[in-house]
Amino acid sequence: MKEKVTEALDKIRPSLQADGGDVELVDVQQDGVVKVRLKGACAGCPMSQMTLKNGIERYLKQTVPEVQSVESV
Repeated sequence: MKEKVTEALDKIRPSLQADGGDVELVDVQQDGVVKVRLKGACAGCPMSQMTLKNGIERYLKQTVPEVQSVESV
């Protein structure tokens, strides 16, 4: 599952980088929880939780059905 998550993040990464941010995969747990670290402009952005839940989490759940949730660390 970690490979699938990495591939999916690589597809959305350019959108984040266009706004001066990035996302780093920290861990993929057996229970389907994906832990990521928002970097650059995304790290301090007040909209980062919306980006995380409505953007990254939604896309990962669609692309990798085993993903249950995405959390920022």
